[in-house]
Amino acid sequence: MTDEADDDAQAAEQRTPESGDGTPDSEPRENGDESAALTEEADATSADEAAEQTDAEQPQGQVEGSIIERIAAHDESLAVEAREELDAKAQELDAKDETIEELEGKLTRKQADFQNFKKRQQQKLADQTARATENLVERLLPVRDNLARALEQDADTDIREGVEGTLRELDRVLEDEGVTAIEPERGDEPDPERHEVLMRVESDQPEGAVEELYRPGYEMADRVIRTAQVTVSDGE
Repeated sequence: MTDEADDDAQAAEQRTPESGDGTPDSEPRENGDESAALTEEADATSADEAAEQTDAEQPQGQVEGSIIERIAAHDESLAVEAREELDAKAQELDAKDETIEELEGKLTRKQADFQNFKKRQQQKLADQTARATENLVERLLPVRDNLARALEQDADTDIREGVEGTLRELDRVLEDEGVTAIEPERGDEPDPERHEVLMRVESDQPEGAVEELYRPGYEMADRVIRTAQVTVSDGE
């Protein structure tokens, strides 16, 4: 019996490895547990990565649905709140899109209206200019007719009176158009904006004063059309 007990003890020692202090070694079991945990973590990471890749490949609506489904798997009430918030944000975006589209439409119409108004104003200005020119020409034609009739007179005929009458008629036309003559008097101080000095001459006038009007100037609506040509005193 003693020999059989010793054999059983030796067999048990061979089946159960011991550590250095005689305690049975449990390292193989612990290594197995750690390997299983690592495997589960890797599987979970792979699943998350696969889900993220799938979400990236799906349309926005499907991505949101997939996210809600994953949330619902852990917390149903939280998934409901997330869905309601997403729906509210979607409605806000839709409203903003409608507002932007409406404003863009108004802007396009305003731009078209402005371009049409600009074209009408340009055409109106062109028509007014054409009518003003036409009216002036109509009023100048009688002046030309009078000059033509004066030249038709005999060479020995005194036409001075007729020419003077024609000049007065022309002056009336210019006056009606708002054209006034620039005719500085002798002794006036020249205005560089309205007078053109041709030369300096001997005169009893103060130096630089107008001595003689050579050619009258004209202005219209406070704008000089033609400067008056004058001579001025050299002061000697």
